Amino acid sequence: MFESLVPDDLKPWRELLLIHKFAVDEIRTRLNNLDEEFQNIHDYNPIEHITYRVKHPNKIQEKLMRLGLEPTIENARSQIFDIAGIRIICAFSKDIYDVYEMIRGQSDLKVVEIKDYIEHPKDNGYKSLHVHIEVPVYLSNGVVRTRVEIQLRTIAMDFWASVEHKLYYKYRDKSPSKIQTELKECADLISELDDRMYSLKKLITCLENDIGEKCKDEDYIAEYFKEVK
Repeated sequence: MFESLVPDDLKPWRELLLIHKFAVDEIRTRLNNLDEEFQNIHDYNPIEHITYRVKHPNKIQEKLMRLGLEPTIENARSQIFDIAGIRIICAFSKDIYDVYEMIRGQSDLKVVEIKDYIEHPKDNGYKSLHVHIEVPVYLSNGVVRTRVEIQLRTIAMDFWASVEHKLYYKYRDKSPSKIQTELKECADLISELDDRMYSLKKLITCLENDIGEKCKDEDYIAEYFKEVK
């Protein structure tokens, strides 16, 4: 079935794509297990939803050419590290780091690189945690450690990134500064919304567990208790 998805002129890419598909399948199973565990055993699930993809050969070739490299399989294997991609959407920023720690704690996975665009957003306002891991893929002739890029975002971050991509995809290098400024302002508003929603979550948790006194050190929660006195 996988073979039928690869056109004849791209058959040489089949092995590379198949290995990355196996890597995605492996991580997908582990994440689905975590998701199901939280749904059925714990009071709170930090994972909202998960998406997966293996980059199409045409997109790999385009990226290589943008990098000034020959669009070969060898260059793809050694220079492109997001052929296998997974996106995890969480409700809150804290959930992102919690899920990352769960992934990092799996002993046979190796964290190769982390780009924290939450703590250090891109100039346009983009926020996400990008984690590159190596996962062992077991083949008939041995083990191939394969790179997978995992992006972790909140729902709000994902909304902004998805809309920005649709609005801006073909206009990126030509857009007037007004558009760039508006997009950055929208990113800032969404970031503020993220923070306020998380403060609400913490407040609700304090009230549910009747631990208000222990929560009053945080400004937002302290203000609430002043108002209800």
